[in-house]
Amino acid sequence: MRGSTTGSAWAPLGEKVFRALWVAQFVSNVGGWMQTVGAQWLLVGHGAGLVSLVQVAAGLPVLLLALPAGALADLVDRRRLLLVMQAAMAAVATVLAVLALLGVLGPWLLLLLTFLLGCLTALNGPAWQAVQPSLVPREQLRQASALGAVNMNVARAVGPALGGLLVAAAGVGWTFALNALSFVGILLVLLRRFPDESSPVREREREQVLAALRAGGRYVRRAPEVRRILLRCALFVPGAAALWALLPVVAVQRLGLGSSGYGLLLGAVGVGAVAGAGTLPRLSARLRGDGVLALAGLLTAGALLVTALTGSAWVTGAALAFAGAAWIWGLSTLNAALQLGLPNWVRARAVAFYLLVFQGGNALGALVWGQLAQYAGLFVALAVPAGLLLPGVLSLRRLPLPDGRADPSLSDSWPEPRLTVEPAAADGPVLVTVEYRVADGDAGAFVAAMDEVEASRRRTGAVGWGLYRDAARPGRFVEVFTVASWAEHRAQHHERWTGVDHAFERTARALTDGEPVVTHAVAARSAG
Repeated sequence: MRGSTTGSAWAPLGEKVFRALWVAQFVSNVGGWMQTVGAQWLLVGHGAGLVSLVQVAAGLPVLLLALPAGALADLVDRRRLLLVMQAAMAAVATVLAVLALLGVLGPWLLLLLTFLLGCLTALNGPAWQAVQPSLVPREQLRQASALGAVNMNVARAVGPALGGLLVAAAGVGWTFALNALSFVGILLVLLRRFPDESSPVREREREQVLAALRAGGRYVRRAPEVRRILLRCALFVPGAAALWALLPVVAVQRLGLGSSGYGLLLGAVGVGAVAGAGTLPRLSARLRGDGVLALAGLLTAGALLVTALTGSAWVTGAALAFAGAAWIWGLSTLNAALQLGLPNWVRARAVAFYLLVFQGGNALGALVWGQLAQYAGLFVALAVPAGLLLPGVLSLRRLPLPDGRADPSLSDSWPEPRLTVEPAAADGPVLVTVEYRVADGDAGAFVAAMDEVEASRRRTGAVGWGLYRDAARPGRFVEVFTVASWAEHRAQHHERWTGVDHAFERTARALTDGEPVVTHAVAARSAG
């Protein structure tokens, strides 16, 4: 990315709401990891298969619900959605605690409630990610993303250690109880300090969920910058996931460590994550986004190879510290690149696609590397993903990240249609024609410029598009596009037209003579 990076790594913590929410999130993340330890310990006597299902029950809902959750977060007030989801998660965690303390929490009921908690977490995720840009200045998004990743990684180091101590001292039920209490901080911040308006949706132009899902998918298909970031995520995350998926096996089989030693390895990851966040602004200023992502891939591959080859816990810990920093650099760069280029109307839906690729890459990678470790050995299971990270690094020259200079802010420069009768919101499809006059010498450049206009129309709602040249009058071009409904076309005007779209149309119109002639036609329905 070419955008400048200003301020220190901790600059976003100077924003009061971001700081309060970051601290509350850390407490909640620690509580979540404590509960995971408690759940796994409760099932340990029932076999390894049931223990592994704890992570499946917690992670599967993200794959199932990420896209609907993204649509929901773009349709309703995000603050209210976060409040409802956080309160519901606290309620489910409370039920878990009560049942465990009463001694009536069986394995399948535990998995069912864990799955329900995972569903609520999945519904919360896109809205949580989508509100972050409203909490910090645009130039601090990269640091904010890094701090979010630090939050999770440090909590992953602290939470299991505290959970293990609490299980030994007081029992499993208290890990669930403290997790339930950990949601209180976030609820208080959302209730008392969060901005009143975090949703981009105007009531009169609210979409239906299925239409919103289609619109989100259409946007991602027609947004090459978003697709590029999704590709970069898919090239980085599955390989990097091998280290986190196989670390318990490395600790036990390769290094001969117990639970305390494993905790120290997680602590090394946390130390690296904090160091990575601290060095990110200077690193980004020197290397830009592509360079940071390349360095993250190379360091992660190196950490995988070192872990595969060494039998020393100290060397492994050092490699994990570098891997923790690389993980922060890679994820923060990808997340910031995504957030900087997204318009507000589709932010949560695009984030949902990113979360789907990220979680899917994590889950699929963990599954593949686990099976490879079982049948081919730990060295192969760590060396293969290290090798797979290298094509991602090498491809950055041909497939770089977006430069971050596009303007995703809402533009009001699309003129309001002049109509005698206003169609109903559900009327449609709507046929829009735009007639241009173009000099012969500019025809080729105009047609090329209209390629970007086509992508813009389709991103913002068009389901069909065409450009035609009049055979009798070669200087006359007619653009034709259809939109599913009048409400969808109104959304194009008022909610989806950004500075990027305006720039593309301005480039094309600079090659025309006079103002274009625009007509709107709504599908006629037979009275019979």
